[in-house]
Amino acid sequence: MFIQTEATPNPNSLKFLPGRSVSNDGSFEVTKKEDTNNELLKNILSINGITGIFLGADFLSVNKKDKINWEDVKHIIISLINDFYSTGKEYIVVNEVKKEKKVEHNEIEKKIINILETKIRPAVAKDGGDIKFKEFKKGIVKVELQGSCSGCPSSTMTLKQGVENLLRHYLPEVKQVEAI
Repeated sequence: MFIQTEATPNPNSLKFLPGRSVSNDGSFEVTKKEDTNNELLKNILSINGITGIFLGADFLSVNKKDKINWEDVKHIIISLINDFYSTGKEYIVVNEVKKEKKVEHNEIEKKIINILETKIRPAVAKDGGDIKFKEFKKGIVKVELQGSCSGCPSSTMTLKQGVENLLRHYLPEVKQVEAI
């Protein structure tokens, strides 16, 4: 099995593309090995300097501490992923995503979510991350950045020049976007 890696705008995040499905239940982020029963995720999080893993439909983004060199840990992660899939497993994450409580959204919130889902999320996923709507109050949209986007040096610029401008273009009610 050949696992490709792809740089992301965040120098402390690397995208791993196993060429197979990763999650069958939406995106998923884990930052502590105690928060998962998945052996692969626990093993990756046990590597010195690894701070989190974000899983999408067909990729994993692994985050590390600034002082750790990718060349020191990348081959270990690739080996762990190869070993995992060699056992015949089809997905890394199967129904492990914690479902958030169903929240009723007003019309403007539904429009914000639709724009995030259709116009912004696909671009963010290409960079190994995700963006999730959290709330809209008094013209301020609050979102959560995950994966490569979390802690990325360019995420503030992306949030302001990309996400905020796009939402303000379509929805005059939106005045500002903030990451939580």
